[in-house]
Amino acid sequence: MSGGAQNDSQAKKMEYMQKLIKMMEEYPRVVLVTCDNIGSTHMQRIRISLRGRGVLLMGKNTLMRKAIKMSKEAHPEWQDLAGAIKGNVGLVFTHEPLPSIQPKLLESRVPASAKIGIVAPQDVVLPAQVTTLEPTKTNFFAALDIATKITRGCVEILNDVKLCTEGKKVGGSEAALLQMLDMRPFTYGLKLTTCYDEGIVFDAKMLRVNQADVYKAFSTGIARVAGLSLAIHYPSLPAFPHVVSSGFRRMLALTFVTSHTFKQAEGLKSAVATPVAPAPVVVPPKQEEKKVEAKPAAKPPPKKETSTDPEEFADIFS
Repeated sequence: MSGGAQNDSQAKKMEYMQKLIKMMEEYPRVVLVTCDNIGSTHMQRIRISLRGRGVLLMGKNTLMRKAIKMSKEAHPEWQDLAGAIKGNVGLVFTHEPLPSIQPKLLESRVPASAKIGIVAPQDVVLPAQVTTLEPTKTNFFAALDIATKITRGCVEILNDVKLCTEGKKVGGSEAALLQMLDMRPFTYGLKLTTCYDEGIVFDAKMLRVNQADVYKAFSTGIARVAGLSLAIHYPSLPAFPHVVSSGFRRMLALTFVTSHTFKQAEGLKSAVATPVAPAPVVVPPKQEEKKVEAKPAAKPPPKKETSTDPEEFADIFS
């Protein structure tokens, strides 16, 4: 490299570091994002979507860390951010509160196919289904030890199968099978890793914590402090209401077995001394049974009397 080219390279590096320092001083909030598997067209769309709300700055990690270390005396609060600059990382500068800009950064994710050799960003489960593949494609399923059968001239997957594991590389058979099934299981876009908010550096996962989660965690901590204080008999502000409540119950119990009393116990003692008459039990009126009039039994038809007069029989046989 000639001297002129080297000087130009050094000048560009210094210009980039000065630009980074200027943006760090201008913007109070920064989000570190990883940009793995994002093409140039996709990155351009992300930059356009952030206009008016934030600025995405890419660059070499060594220059970013060097610029932050150069400002150690003027801005010591930046130093914790330097250790988080790892991998294919970019810096998003913004004036907005970080929870409000987080959805904008995450909406840039787009579906993508599983390619051979890439690290799976998430698990991929192939559900049981009747595919549109011909029976000649069963060798792909056999290579992955997937149970299949032929249904109406198509390959049917009998059970759910985990094809890819998060953090592991995608194999050739898995990628070919997903491509034949026209599945795009992965999504690529900005991934939030670390946040800087007015001198405080924290993990980006904290942005998912809402106000209700903070109150719940705070109340849980207060309850633990109160329990510990009561267990070791050490006075503390969280345990104070419990101590007062326990003392009041003991004093109240003494007033019931002795003649001593105090103002707060008089109402309870009078209530106990005056028995309350039980509420009358209201019995619903019984429904009058309908009287069923017995119908008189039907009289049997009168029997025909048989005559015993001999003259009558004589007339019959005459």
